[in-house]
Amino acid sequence: MPAPVILVTGSTDGIGKAMVRKLADSDAEIIIHGKDSVKGRETIREIKGLSWNRNIDLIIADFSIQEEVRRMAEEIRTRYNRISVLVNNAGTYEKNRTLTPDSIERTFAVNYLAPFILTHELLPLLKRSAPSRVVNVASIAHRDVREIDWNNLQGEKNYDAFGAYALSKFADITFTYTLSERAGTSRITVNCLHPGVIATKLLHAGFPGIRGKPPSEGARIPLFLALSPEAAGITGKYFEESIRPVPSSALTYDKDVRSRLWKVAEDLTWIGKEL
Repeated sequence: MPAPVILVTGSTDGIGKAMVRKLADSDAEIIIHGKDSVKGRETIREIKGLSWNRNIDLIIADFSIQEEVRRMAEEIRTRYNRISVLVNNAGTYEKNRTLTPDSIERTFAVNYLAPFILTHELLPLLKRSAPSRVVNVASIAHRDVREIDWNNLQGEKNYDAFGAYALSKFADITFTYTLSERAGTSRITVNCLHPGVIATKLLHAGFPGIRGKPPSEGARIPLFLALSPEAAGITGKYFEESIRPVPSSALTYDKDVRSRLWKVAEDLTWIGKEL
């Protein structure tokens, strides 16, 4: 059986980097992603210095730019004929409201729209590689979203950094559930998780007074969902610092909310409804 090909986005730092360090101890082919090529090459050197695994590749893309996400997916499709696991880990926390080159609020663009695009673009590879897995790193912050202000999804009326972050992670959970349903019998599992309060750049940017657990702790649940035989038949579930799924907030199960957020993503990314 061929070695799994595993893509971890946002893997030159934090949880993603801790994941690829662990994955490098296996026979997996690993695709590291970051937006800084210098940092990416340093990460490759560091991991190869700690491991015998030489099947480690690097892809550079800025997730705030939709065309770069698409280019990244095309590059992967050119280099690889399969993807066993896609871990959508890359994320951001923006203290101030800024717009991307696509005129989209940055938190919403990076945390929700980028994984939406990337997963869509890599779906043919995931189907070809089935059984395959999609793992979305969400957050317990989603529980703070009590209702959706559809006229303020991108902070158009007022911007709150934590509110924007919580909403983007809420959207990631609804994306997980809807994609799991649409995947049907394709043998692609789709799950999401809260990794814990982890000492990452994102935590320091948003909550400088909180220390957090080490990234290796944050990597534990996504690694379980990516690799464990116990997770092989699980799909459409949310995990919160445990290998046992738990219910996410009641609002994430609202079918109208899920449908509208999916449609918003389609409209903002020009992706059709074939996903």
